Amino acid sequence: MSDVILSTHELHKRFTSSRGVLGAPSHIYAVNGVSLSIRRGETFAIVGESGCGKSTLARLLLRLLDPSEGQVIYEGQDLTALPAAEMRKLRAQMQFIFQDPFSSLNPRMTVESIVGEPLLVHGTLSRKERREKVADLLRKVGLRPDHADRFPHEFSGGQRQRICVARALASGPKLLIGDEPVSALDVSVQAQIVNLLEDLKEDFGLTLIIIAHDLSVIRHMADRVAVMYLGEVVELAATEALYTTPRHPYTRALLTAIPVPMPGARGQIAALGGDIPSPANPPAGCKFHTRCPYATEICKTTRPVLENAEAHQTACHHWRSLPPLGTDAAVTAPRSAATEARFALYRDAASKTAGHSK
Repeated sequence: MSDVILSTHELHKRFTSSRGVLGAPSHIYAVNGVSLSIRRGETFAIVGESGCGKSTLARLLLRLLDPSEGQVIYEGQDLTALPAAEMRKLRAQMQFIFQDPFSSLNPRMTVESIVGEPLLVHGTLSRKERREKVADLLRKVGLRPDHADRFPHEFSGGQRQRICVARALASGPKLLIGDEPVSALDVSVQAQIVNLLEDLKEDFGLTLIIIAHDLSVIRHMADRVAVMYLGEVVELAATEALYTTPRHPYTRALLTAIPVPMPGARGQIAALGGDIPSPANPPAGCKFHTRCPYATEICKTTRPVLENAEAHQTACHHWRSLPPLGTDAAVTAPRSAATEARFALYRDAASKTAGHSK
Protein backbone atom coordinates (compact mmCIF):
# COMPACT_ATOMS: atom_id res chain seq x y z
CA MET A 1 0.00 0.00 0.00
CA SER A 2 1.33 3.42 -0.98
CA ASP A 3 2.29 5.84 1.76
CA VAL A 4 0.53 8.63 -0.22
CA ILE A 5 -3.26 8.72 -0.01
CA LEU A 6 -3.85 11.91 -2.04
CA SER A 7 -1.70 13.93 -4.41
CA THR A 8 -2.07 16.74 -6.89
CA HIS A 9 -0.05 17.48 -10.02
CA GLU A 10 0.10 21.01 -11.42
CA LEU A 11 -3.40 21.80 -10.26
CA HIS A 12 -4.96 24.99 -11.64
CA LYS A 13 -8.31 26.68 -11.16
CA ARG A 14 -9.41 29.74 -13.11
CA PHE A 15 -12.74 31.49 -12.75
CA THR A 16 -14.00 33.61 -15.63
CA SER A 17 -16.01 36.75 -14.93
CA SER A 18 -18.65 37.82 -17.39
CA ARG A 19 -17.01 41.16 -18.11
CA GLY A 20 -13.55 42.56 -17.65
CA VAL A 21 -11.85 45.70 -18.97
CA LEU A 22 -13.65 47.06 -22.05
CA GLY A 23 -16.08 44.14 -21.90
CA ALA A 24 -13.48 41.40 -22.38
CA PRO A 25 -13.70 38.26 -20.18
CA SER A 26 -11.55 38.42 -17.07
CA HIS A 27 -9.85 35.37 -15.54
CA ILE A 28 -9.39 34.99 -11.78
CA TYR A 29 -6.40 32.73 -11.04
CA ALA A 30 -7.40 31.10 -7.76
CA VAL A 31 -5.02 28.10 -7.79
CA ASN A 32 -1.86 28.04 -9.88
CA GLY A 33 0.19 24.90 -10.43
CA VAL A 34 -0.12 23.33 -6.98
CA SER A 35 1.57 19.93 -6.56
CA LEU A 36 1.22 18.21 -3.18
CA SER A 37 1.43 14.72 -1.69
CA ILE A 38 -0.60 13.91 1.43
CA ARG A 39 0.67 10.96 3.43
CA ARG A 40 -1.68 8.38 4.84
CA GLY A 41 -2.53 9.03 8.49
CA GLU A 42 -0.98 12.49 8.77
CA THR A 43 -2.51 15.86 9.59
CA PHE A 44 -1.65 18.23 6.76
CA ALA A 45 -2.32 21.95 7.10
CA ILE A 46 -2.77 24.59 4.40
CA VAL A 47 -2.40 28.18 5.62
CA GLY A 48 -2.36 31.68 4.18
CA GLU A 49 -4.12 35.03 4.11
CA SER A 50 -7.75 35.35 3.07
CA GLY A 51 -7.99 35.15 -0.70
CA CYS A 52 -4.84 33.06 -1.17
CA GLY A 53 -6.80 30.13 -2.66
CA LYS A 54 -6.62 27.63 0.20
CA SER A 55 -10.40 27.00 0.38
CA THR A 56 -10.59 26.68 -3.39
CA LEU A 57 -7.77 24.13 -3.24
CA ALA A 58 -9.65 22.17 -0.56
CA ARG A 59 -12.70 21.94 -2.78
CA LEU A 60 -10.61 20.88 -5.74
CA LEU A 61 -9.15 18.00 -3.69
CA LEU A 62 -12.64 16.51 -3.26
CA ARG A 63 -13.77 17.63 -6.71
CA LEU A 64 -16.44 19.84 -5.28
CA LEU A 65 -14.96 22.09 -7.95
CA ASP A 66 -13.55 20.82 -11.24
CA PRO A 67 -9.99 21.98 -11.96
CA SER A 68 -9.12 23.97 -15.06
CA GLU A 69 -5.93 21.91 -15.46
CA GLY A 70 -3.98 19.29 -13.56
CA GLN A 71 -4.75 16.09 -11.69
CA VAL A 72 -5.99 14.99 -8.27
CA ILE A 73 -4.94 11.40 -7.52
CA TYR A 74 -6.69 9.54 -4.70
CA GLU A 75 -5.30 6.07 -3.95
CA GLY A 76 -4.12 5.68 -7.53
CA GLN A 77 -7.30 6.99 -9.19
CA ASP A 78 -7.40 10.26 -11.11
CA LEU A 79 -10.47 12.01 -9.67
CA THR A 80 -10.51 14.55 -12.49
CA ALA A 81 -11.13 11.76 -15.03
CA LEU A 82 -13.80 9.84 -13.13
CA PRO A 83 -17.42 9.94 -14.33
CA ALA A 84 -20.00 11.31 -11.92
CA ALA A 85 -21.31 7.89 -10.88
CA GLU A 86 -17.84 6.63 -9.94
CA MET A 87 -17.02 9.88 -8.17
CA ARG A 88 -20.16 9.57 -6.09
CA LYS A 89 -19.09 6.16 -4.83
CA LEU A 90 -15.69 7.52 -3.79
CA ARG A 91 -17.21 10.42 -1.85
CA ALA A 92 -18.01 8.02 0.98
CA GLN A 93 -14.24 7.80 1.57
CA MET A 94 -13.61 11.57 1.40
CA GLN A 95 -15.63 13.97 3.50
CA PHE A 96 -15.67 17.71 4.16
CA ILE A 97 -16.26 19.82 7.29
CA PHE A 98 -17.34 23.32 6.36
CA GLN A 99 -16.33 26.51 8.15
CA ASP A 100 -19.75 27.70 9.31
CA PRO A 101 -21.51 25.01 11.36
CA PHE A 102 -24.85 26.79 11.10
CA SER A 103 -25.21 27.48 7.38
CA SER A 104 -23.90 24.00 6.50
CA LEU A 105 -26.79 22.32 8.38
CA ASN A 106 -30.31 22.20 6.96
CA PRO A 107 -32.49 23.99 9.54
CA ARG A 108 -35.54 21.91 8.56
CA MET A 109 -33.89 18.57 9.23
CA THR A 110 -33.43 16.89 12.58
CA VAL A 111 -29.98 15.81 13.70
CA GLU A 112 -30.95 12.20 13.01
CA SER A 113 -31.78 13.07 9.40
CA ILE A 114 -28.64 15.19 8.96
CA VAL A 115 -26.19 12.65 10.36
CA GLY A 116 -28.05 9.71 8.86
CA GLU A 117 -28.24 11.11 5.33
CA PRO A 118 -24.78 9.78 4.28
CA LEU A 119 -25.83 6.36 5.60
CA LEU A 120 -28.93 6.54 3.44
CA VAL A 121 -27.02 7.65 0.33
CA HIS A 122 -23.99 5.37 0.62
CA GLY A 123 -25.28 2.42 2.66
CA THR A 124 -27.95 -0.25 2.85
CA LEU A 125 -28.88 -0.02 6.53
CA SER A 126 -32.47 -0.28 7.72
CA ARG A 127 -34.07 2.71 9.45
CA LYS A 128 -33.54 1.10 12.86
CA GLU A 129 -29.88 0.39 12.08
CA ARG A 130 -29.38 3.94 10.84
CA ARG A 131 -30.86 5.34 14.04
CA GLU A 132 -28.55 3.15 16.13
CA LYS A 133 -25.58 4.23 14.03
CA VAL A 134 -26.50 7.89 14.41
CA ALA A 135 -26.76 7.47 18.19
CA ASP A 136 -23.31 5.87 18.26
CA LEU A 137 -21.79 8.68 16.18
CA LEU A 138 -23.33 11.32 18.44
CA ARG A 139 -21.75 9.65 21.44
CA LYS A 140 -18.36 9.60 19.71
CA VAL A 141 -18.46 13.35 19.06
CA GLY A 142 -19.56 14.19 22.61
CA LEU A 143 -23.31 14.56 22.15
CA ARG A 144 -26.19 12.53 23.59
CA PRO A 145 -28.33 10.09 21.58
CA ASP A 146 -31.49 12.05 22.48
CA HIS A 147 -30.04 15.04 20.59
CA ALA A 148 -31.00 13.17 17.41
CA ASP A 149 -34.58 14.46 17.61
CA ARG A 150 -33.61 18.14 17.82
CA PHE A 151 -33.03 20.76 15.12
CA PRO A 152 -29.77 22.71 14.47
CA HIS A 153 -31.05 25.99 15.97
CA GLU A 154 -31.41 24.29 19.36
CA PHE A 155 -27.62 23.84 19.70
CA SER A 156 -24.64 26.05 20.45
CA GLY A 157 -21.96 26.72 17.84
CA GLY A 158 -19.64 24.07 19.27
CA GLN A 159 -22.43 21.49 19.36
CA ARG A 160 -23.41 22.27 15.76
CA GLN A 161 -19.82 21.72 14.66
CA ARG A 162 -19.88 18.35 16.45
CA ILE A 163 -22.97 17.49 14.42
CA CYS A 164 -21.05 18.39 11.25
CA VAL A 165 -18.18 16.14 12.35
CA ALA A 166 -20.60 13.28 13.06
CA ARG A 167 -22.14 13.69 9.60
CA ALA A 168 -18.69 13.63 8.00
CA LEU A 169 -17.83 10.40 9.84
CA ALA A 170 -21.10 8.63 9.01
CA SER A 171 -19.96 7.17 5.69
CA GLY A 172 -16.72 5.77 7.18
CA PRO A 173 -14.23 8.06 5.39
CA LYS A 174 -10.49 7.61 5.12
CA LEU A 175 -9.83 11.29 4.37
CA LEU A 176 -11.35 14.28 6.18
CA ILE A 177 -10.92 17.87 5.02
CA GLY A 178 -11.77 20.71 7.40
CA ASP A 179 -12.13 24.18 5.90
CA GLU A 180 -11.30 26.35 8.93
CA PRO A 181 -13.45 24.08 11.11
CA VAL A 182 -12.88 26.07 14.34
CA SER A 183 -12.55 29.66 13.14
CA ALA A 184 -16.23 30.50 13.79
CA LEU A 185 -16.09 29.23 17.40
CA ASP A 186 -15.05 30.70 20.75
CA VAL A 187 -11.47 29.97 21.77
CA SER A 188 -12.44 27.53 24.55
CA VAL A 189 -14.76 25.67 22.18
CA GLN A 190 -12.05 25.68 19.49
CA ALA A 191 -9.85 23.76 21.90
CA GLN A 192 -12.52 21.14 22.44
CA ILE A 193 -13.09 20.63 18.70
CA VAL A 194 -9.35 20.39 18.06
CA ASN A 195 -9.04 17.74 20.79
CA LEU A 196 -12.07 15.94 19.35
CA LEU A 197 -10.57 15.83 15.85
CA GLU A 198 -7.30 14.48 17.19
CA ASP A 199 -9.10 11.74 19.14
CA LEU A 200 -11.25 10.79 16.15
CA LYS A 201 -8.20 10.71 13.88
CA GLU A 202 -6.71 8.00 16.09
CA ASP A 203 -9.99 6.12 16.63
CA PHE A 204 -10.98 6.02 12.95
CA GLY A 205 -7.52 5.94 11.35
CA LEU A 206 -8.17 9.16 9.45
CA THR A 207 -6.00 11.37 7.30
CA LEU A 208 -6.75 15.04 8.06
CA ILE A 209 -6.31 18.09 5.83
CA ILE A 210 -6.93 21.30 7.76
CA ILE A 211 -7.40 24.70 6.13
CA ALA A 212 -6.68 27.50 8.61
CA HIS A 213 -5.37 30.97 9.21
CA ASP A 214 -4.79 30.53 12.97
CA LEU A 215 -1.14 29.53 13.19
CA SER A 216 -1.46 28.60 16.88
CA VAL A 217 -4.03 25.91 16.07
CA ILE A 218 -1.92 24.58 13.22
CA ARG A 219 1.25 24.26 15.27
CA HIS A 220 -0.67 22.30 17.86
CA MET A 221 -2.19 19.69 15.57
CA ALA A 222 -0.44 19.48 12.15
CA ASP A 223 2.42 17.22 11.05
CA ARG A 224 3.25 19.24 7.93
CA VAL A 225 2.27 22.70 6.71
CA ALA A 226 1.92 24.20 3.23
CA VAL A 227 1.91 28.00 3.04
CA MET A 228 -0.08 29.49 0.14
CA TYR A 229 0.17 32.93 -1.40
CA LEU A 230 -1.96 34.08 -4.34
CA GLY A 231 -2.80 30.56 -5.48
CA GLU A 232 0.67 29.06 -5.11
CA VAL A 233 2.45 27.04 -2.42
CA VAL A 234 5.48 29.08 -1.39
CA GLU A 235 6.75 26.91 1.47
CA LEU A 236 6.19 23.30 2.57
CA ALA A 237 7.78 21.72 5.62
CA ALA A 238 7.31 19.72 8.79
CA THR A 239 5.50 21.87 11.34
CA GLU A 240 8.36 22.43 13.80
CA ALA A 241 10.83 23.15 11.00
CA LEU A 242 8.52 25.73 9.48
CA TYR A 243 7.86 27.48 12.78
CA THR A 244 11.45 27.48 14.04
CA THR A 245 13.30 28.08 10.74
CA PRO A 246 10.89 29.65 8.25
CA ARG A 247 12.61 30.25 4.94
CA HIS A 248 10.16 32.25 2.85
CA PRO A 249 9.72 35.98 3.61
CA TYR A 250 5.94 35.52 3.49
CA THR A 251 6.04 32.75 6.09
CA ARG A 252 8.21 34.95 8.29
CA ALA A 253 5.68 37.75 7.96
CA LEU A 254 2.80 35.45 8.93
CA LEU A 255 4.67 34.39 12.06
CA THR A 256 5.43 38.03 12.86
CA ALA A 257 1.68 38.72 12.79
CA ILE A 258 1.04 36.39 15.75
CA PRO A 259 0.27 38.67 18.73
CA VAL A 260 2.92 38.81 21.45
CA PRO A 261 1.27 39.49 24.85
CA MET A 262 4.24 41.38 26.28
CA PRO A 263 4.31 45.20 26.53
CA GLY A 264 6.82 46.61 24.11
CA ALA A 265 7.63 43.25 22.51
CA ARG A 266 7.82 43.47 18.73
CA GLY A 267 9.14 41.22 16.03
CA GLN A 268 12.35 42.12 14.26
CA ILE A 269 10.68 41.59 10.88
CA ALA A 270 8.43 44.43 9.78
CA ALA A 271 4.79 43.66 9.16
CA LEU A 272 3.75 43.32 5.55
CA GLY A 273 2.76 46.46 3.73
CA GLY A 274 0.38 46.88 0.86
CA ASP A 275 -2.43 44.65 -0.33
CA ILE A 276 -2.44 41.24 -1.98
CA PRO A 277 -2.27 41.77 -5.76
CA SER A 278 -5.42 41.08 -7.72
CA PRO A 279 -5.72 37.40 -8.75
CA ALA A 280 -7.20 38.69 -12.00
CA ASN A 281 -3.90 40.41 -12.77
CA PRO A 282 -1.12 38.69 -10.79
CA PRO A 283 2.40 40.15 -11.01
CA ALA A 284 5.07 38.48 -13.12
CA GLY A 285 7.89 36.51 -11.56
CA CYS A 286 7.52 35.84 -7.86
CA LYS A 287 3.99 36.91 -6.94
CA PHE A 288 5.19 38.06 -3.52
CA HIS A 289 7.83 40.48 -4.86
CA THR A 290 5.49 43.50 -4.67
CA ARG A 291 5.41 43.17 -0.86
CA CYS A 292 8.74 41.50 -0.16
CA PRO A 293 11.53 43.56 1.47
CA TYR A 294 14.19 41.27 -0.03
CA ALA A 295 13.01 41.35 -3.67
CA THR A 296 15.54 41.94 -6.48
CA GLU A 297 15.28 42.12 -10.26
CA ILE A 298 15.19 38.35 -10.69
CA CYS A 299 12.14 38.20 -8.42
CA LYS A 300 10.26 40.51 -10.79
CA THR A 301 10.90 38.42 -13.89
CA THR A 302 11.46 34.76 -12.91
CA ARG A 303 8.95 32.65 -11.01
CA PRO A 304 10.66 30.57 -8.28
CA VAL A 305 9.65 26.94 -7.91
CA LEU A 306 9.54 24.70 -4.87
CA GLU A 307 12.80 22.87 -4.43
CA ASN A 308 12.04 19.16 -4.38
CA ALA A 309 15.43 17.96 -3.16
CA GLU A 310 14.68 18.66 0.50
CA ALA A 311 11.89 17.91 2.94
CA HIS A 312 11.75 21.65 3.65
CA GLN A 313 10.73 23.16 0.31
CA THR A 314 10.75 26.87 -0.44
CA ALA A 315 9.81 28.88 -3.54
CA CYS A 316 12.18 31.80 -3.06
CA HIS A 317 15.26 32.89 -5.01
CA HIS A 318 17.00 34.30 -1.95
CA TRP A 319 16.03 32.09 1.00
CA ARG A 320 19.65 31.00 1.51
CA SER A 321 20.86 34.60 1.86
CA LEU A 322 18.09 35.98 4.09
CA PRO A 323 19.25 37.33 7.45
CA PRO A 324 19.14 34.69 10.19
CA LEU A 325 16.24 34.72 12.60
CA GLY A 326 18.38 34.15 15.68
CA THR A 327 16.30 35.06 18.72
CA ASP A 328 13.75 36.93 16.67
CA ALA A 329 10.67 37.64 18.80
CA ALA A 330 8.42 37.09 15.80
CA VAL A 331 9.16 33.39 15.99
CA THR A 332 10.22 32.64 19.55
CA ALA A 333 7.88 34.84 21.57
CA PRO A 334 4.60 33.43 20.23
CA ARG A 335 5.78 29.94 21.15
CA SER A 336 6.86 30.89 24.66
CA ALA A 337 4.01 33.25 25.46
CA ALA A 338 0.87 33.61 23.34
CA THR A 339 1.01 30.27 21.59
CA GLU A 340 2.22 28.37 24.63
CA ALA A 341 -0.65 29.71 26.70
CA ARG A 342 -3.07 28.67 24.00
CA PHE A 343 -1.47 25.23 23.76
CA ALA A 344 -2.14 24.78 27.48
CA LEU A 345 -5.77 25.60 26.86
CA TYR A 346 -5.95 23.09 24.01
CA ARG A 347 -4.29 20.39 26.06
CA ASP A 348 -6.41 20.87 29.15
CA ALA A 349 -9.71 22.21 27.82
CA ALA A 350 -12.35 19.81 28.85
CA SER A 351 -10.59 16.76 30.00
CA LYS A 352 -11.48 14.33 27.24
CA THR A 353 -14.86 13.69 28.87
CA ALA A 354 -16.13 17.01 30.09
CA GLY A 355 -14.52 18.72 27.12
CA HIS A 356 -16.55 16.72 24.62
CA SER A 357 -19.87 17.58 26.20
CA LYS A 358 -19.98 21.26 25.31
